Amino acid sequence: MNSKLLPKKYQNIKRSLSVRKSSAGLGLFASEPIEKGGFVIEYFGPILTRKESDKKGGKYLFETSENRIIDGASRKNIARYINHSCKPNCEIEIMRGRVYLFAKRAIEVGEELSYDYGGEYLEEYIKPFGCKCDACRV
Repeated sequence: MNSKLLPKKYQNIKRSLSVRKSSAGLGLFASEPIEKGGFVIEYFGPILTRKESDKKGGKYLFETSENRIIDGASRKNIARYINHSCKPNCEIEIMRGRVYLFAKRAIEVGEELSYDYGGEYLEEYIKPFGCKCDACRV
């Protein structure tokens, strides 16, 4: 991630986050409290065209515009471990073709980070196997 491309007010924020086992496989967890509205992390990776992403396929492709897709498959992109939730604690904001996650509410230490993956991803990858998010498992 190139932090110089982040909006200035987020450039010096470095969150302490950890990857570990969750109910849906591996997940990303807060190792420190995160305030409501706080910047969490950027989802990053090589930029692909629609044609390149269709050829590559995979679960870690994040569309930011009709012909701009971020390939977040690299393990260096720990944001790839943020799981879907039907009642997420984070939300996505796309700014100038980049994907940032922000806390929808205060997040406690040890809490798993989540966001709503949206309709197309849910239909293709989650619904056929059943949603495993905490909101749906209760």
